[in-house]
Amino acid sequence: INILKKTSAPCDVTNHAAHSVVCMFWESGSVSLFVLPGKRKALKLNFANPPVKPASRLPLNPTERLRTHSIESSGKLKISPEQHCDFTAEDLRDLGEIGRGAYGSVNKMVHKPTGQIMAVKRIRSTVDEKEQKQLLMDLDVVMRSSDCPYIVQFYGALFREGDCWICMELMSTSLDKFYKYVYCALDDVIPEEILGKITLAVSRGFTFSLYILISCRVYIKPSNILMDRRGNIKLCDFGISGQLVDSIAKTRDAGCRPYMAPERIDPSASRQGYDVRSDVWSLGITLYELATGRFPYPKWNSVFDQLTQVVKGEPPHLSNSEERQFSPKFINFVNLCLTKDESKRPKYKELLKRPFILMYEERFVDVASYVCRILDQIPASPISPMYVD
Repeated sequence: INILKKTSAPCDVTNHAAHSVVCMFWESGSVSLFVLPGKRKALKLNFANPPVKPASRLPLNPTERLRTHSIESSGKLKISPEQHCDFTAEDLRDLGEIGRGAYGSVNKMVHKPTGQIMAVKRIRSTVDEKEQKQLLMDLDVVMRSSDCPYIVQFYGALFREGDCWICMELMSTSLDKFYKYVYCALDDVIPEEILGKITLAVSRGFTFSLYILISCRVYIKPSNILMDRRGNIKLCDFGISGQLVDSIAKTRDAGCRPYMAPERIDPSASRQGYDVRSDVWSLGITLYELATGRFPYPKWNSVFDQLTQVVKGEPPHLSNSEERQFSPKFINFVNLCLTKDESKRPKYKELLKRPFILMYEERFVDVASYVCRILDQIPASPISPMYVD
């Protein structure tokens, strides 16, 4: 049994012949038990497609085959542990677009048979049928995250006419949109105690993804951290989008590149590989941005500019100023994440032991009231870009 305590990484792993058992204890006192198979589980999401019988024509290319096979695709929707049902695109009613990014759009939809409101990320896919099934298996893994309070819940997915529709929990806003409104429109700052709870949620959510969602990678940046009016702070986007397109380097990296660690940008260092510490750097950049209201580097006009500034230049350094004062614990935490030498940069399990994290494990902060107060000031708009890649 692999025990993941409140703030530490797994301390022991015992693998049975076919399964591993992971037991996670949450701050609320609840306990989650996960049985992880040694091999991939049988496909849970119902990928049902009619056979294709092309008549007197050349073989279908991958994109044509994908579209032909996917038109009637259905999936399994898991709204709660007790509520499962098959669904198709016809079961969903579109309530309008709420975001758009490099991969496609996000729409607010309602599942008509159950009345469940959800966010549906529609991504144009160029993968073939075999890769579709692999992707659905990965999504099945992500759906195990429903017991984690720091990860957006995924309800299910299906393919339709070349698009992958990913159904997930509807949140109120992303931190990318939220912080820009606070700093630019309100000329205010995000209180450090809110930043403390954000840091705690991201660190715990990422740690969960490392040990439970093993095949899926979380990209840490403000647009992938979502909030709601109940004060929940959750991670979304587990690299699933990148699996749906051929040219990952031209799409996924475009959104994540500003948050990449020096060892990922520098080709000579990347050949040596990188680990979870590169994501700790991304957390540091994100916290710096949320704490100051600005990205720590000047705008890059080319990849060469980024290479020069991030790889060759000094790392960002958070400090007090006339405009903003921070606690020593927060400054130390952010600057530790932004240690340029990855061998000296801590991993997430070490971050969870830092004084700043430990302090906000115990301290109550009314995140819900603060989030509601800010959201109530944002003008109503027919299009509210909550998720931006």
